Amino acid sequence: MSTPAPPRGGFVFLDPAQGRVLRVAPFQYNPETLTRTLQPRGVGDESGERLEALRLKGPPQETFKIDAEFDAADQLHLVTGTAPTAGAGLFGALSALETAVCPSSAQLTHENGMASQGMLQIAPAEAPLTVLVLGRRRVLPVRITDLTVTEEAYDGELNPIRAKVGVSVRVLTVGDVGFSHKAGALYIRYQQSKERFAALIGHGPGAVGYTGI
Repeated sequence: MSTPAPPRGGFVFLDPAQGRVLRVAPFQYNPETLTRTLQPRGVGDESGERLEALRLKGPPQETFKIDAEFDAADQLHLVTGTAPTAGAGLFGALSALETAVCPSSAQLTHENGMASQGMLQIAPAEAPLTVLVLGRRRVLPVRITDLTVTEEAYDGELNPIRAKVGVSVRVLTVGDVGFSHKAGALYIRYQQSKERFAALIGHGPGAVGYTGI
């Protein structure tokens, strides 16, 4: 009996209106380290009122910094089970990430056509909803804020065959998108999961050496 493959993290890109999957960009190797930063959003310092010191005006700003490695010589058949495009090296894996931070060529052409007719675009083009998947307990709606690609080796046609990718993302909360948006529903589910696990930790000041506070 073959050993099942371990869960693999990565990004899933959804249609923001319908929620259907547009494409998937899995990590070739799960990151060895991941840096998370949470910045609370309090109101005490802003209001100057002492009674406001413990109040929170919304979810914290949470960011992730992930470093991932890709190697064309050891690429796995991650999504479709088919072999990588012959001779393309890592262009497919890298393009799946890079296109998430750029309007599509169709959107750019459409906007240019409108501009040439003297028409104004009321709202900028909407990107796919990016979902960071790090196991079944962390499925997060995010916005990619920084993407750094370090290409380390090439084949004879200068296709990258080994690269390190640094990705910084900010978690989208209900404060960003509202409760009715798909991203808002994903965030609430993520927060509820945290609350369930926090409730499993023992209560009482004795746990930290105090008999009463």
